[in-house]
Amino acid sequence: MTKKVVFLDRESLDATVREFNFPHEYKEYESTWTPEEIVERLQGAEIALINKVPMRADTLKQLPDLKLIAVAATGTDVVDKAAAKAQGITVVNIRNYAFNTVPEHVVGLMFALRRAIVPYANSVRRGDWNKSKQFCYFDYPIYDIAGSTLGIIGYGALGKSIAKRAEALGMKVLAFDVFPQDGLVDLETILTQSDVITLHVPLTPDTRNMIGAEQLKKMKKSAILINTARGGLVDEAALLQALKDGTIGGAGFDVVAQEPPKDGNILCDADLPNLIVTPHVAWASKEAMQILADQLVDNVEAFVAGKPQNVVEA
Repeated sequence: MTKKVVFLDRESLDATVREFNFPHEYKEYESTWTPEEIVERLQGAEIALINKVPMRADTLKQLPDLKLIAVAATGTDVVDKAAAKAQGITVVNIRNYAFNTVPEHVVGLMFALRRAIVPYANSVRRGDWNKSKQFCYFDYPIYDIAGSTLGIIGYGALGKSIAKRAEALGMKVLAFDVFPQDGLVDLETILTQSDVITLHVPLTPDTRNMIGAEQLKKMKKSAILINTARGGLVDEAALLQALKDGTIGGAGFDVVAQEPPKDGNILCDADLPNLIVTPHVAWASKEAMQILADQLVDNVEAFVAGKPQNVVEA
């Protein structure tokens, strides 16, 4: 029996999506955002491939044929999983594909901020070096990576991969997670003792704004905060104020609360030497995206074969 498969936001994945190994009718759209578009494009479809397309309860109710939502990402907060389960729709996601790309992005942000690479490069471009009386100048503080402490909030596969890189750089590693593991410390220790804090937890009601003004005040004045997970984990207004008044030393963000920030975003719009914002690309090395695309097809084929894998529970 031929199955209808629809990829609603194909342009979000810069990789080859191989042909499925079962009889199918395949349709893809570069992007899809409105509920009306989603419902129209998924009429008669049994399988929906999405990355960041919101699949809410009201939308799902209008899709009686839908049996599988295959998310081309690890995070599944765009899907109303309880509604999907109630409707008999299986939700699957991608796992363990970003084992190099996200840790490398974190390390890159860490070096850029601790070594003040971006503000110094910008100052040279402005002509500041031309005007210097000495061979160098010290407008922005520089800190070593070696000998500093990295605090990891969320000690799963990505957190552990980052820890290995940090230890190779001569850093001390502290880790916190809600799931018990040997060697973990509490969140208070992470906040007060770390020179760099990196976030690697999912966005849930419990983790939304988990880093706010109170937590930022507990951090070292020279500490930097890195977020390559989800924008909603951090109170952005509190962070911006903390960066402006010197409560913390800097921040490197690959995510913001609303993406894309079509109506503007206070972090994206800020012009601060101690803030770097990248457009949610930490996951997107060429190698990682191809691993993701291959696993996406694997997930669909496993479901059709009656052996679903990487199922996300409500």
